[in-house]
Amino acid sequence: MATRNTDASTEQSTSDLGRRVKAARLASDLTLDTASRLCGVSRSALSKIENGLMSPTFDVLQKIVRGLEIDLGALFGSASAPNASGRRSLTRRDQGQRHAYRGYQMELLATDLAHKAMLPFRIRITAHTLDAFDDWGRHEGEEFLYVISGSVCLYSELYTPTHLNAGDSLYFDSRTGHAAVSTSEEDAEVLWMATGGVVPQAGT
Repeated sequence: MATRNTDASTEQSTSDLGRRVKAARLASDLTLDTASRLCGVSRSALSKIENGLMSPTFDVLQKIVRGLEIDLGALFGSASAPNASGRRSLTRRDQGQRHAYRGYQMELLATDLAHKAMLPFRIRITAHTLDAFDDWGRHEGEEFLYVISGSVCLYSELYTPTHLNAGDSLYFDSRTGHAAVSTSEEDAEVLWMATGGVVPQAGT
């Protein structure tokens, strides 16, 4: 029953995400073709994302927020004023915005804050081999992961595979091609943080 409820929540999140992407595109008065060019995402893929038929990877989400000049957090829920001081966000257990993509089940945390300096996730790594991925993940920014349970192997274009067990952590440059797989019998769970979710302002 829990798995069924989780699957339903993930499907709803994908549908909600698609509607927000479409609303952001239309708010900028962009056609699918123009948005596709600005985002560097194929027209077909962008259309499927908008209609909830495709769950985008984090890399694709990064391309979309930069192409449409929006904040990543805004795609997952209502966000608070970006310049308010003393901001805070509380996410109760299992109450984050769920999003699934190939190899990962992601729960985005602190979704009510816009323009965050970092994006916190709780991720269940369902991929156990590199065959689960079409290509390396890479995007602007830096990342930090902490293994909560299970064991993980992080593959990289520049380094030999790095094996991590529960309690281990790793910080790395997101621009380097990377992919993480679970090496334990069960799916590994990690706390994952990434920078680069805020669209830079002109001149910065």
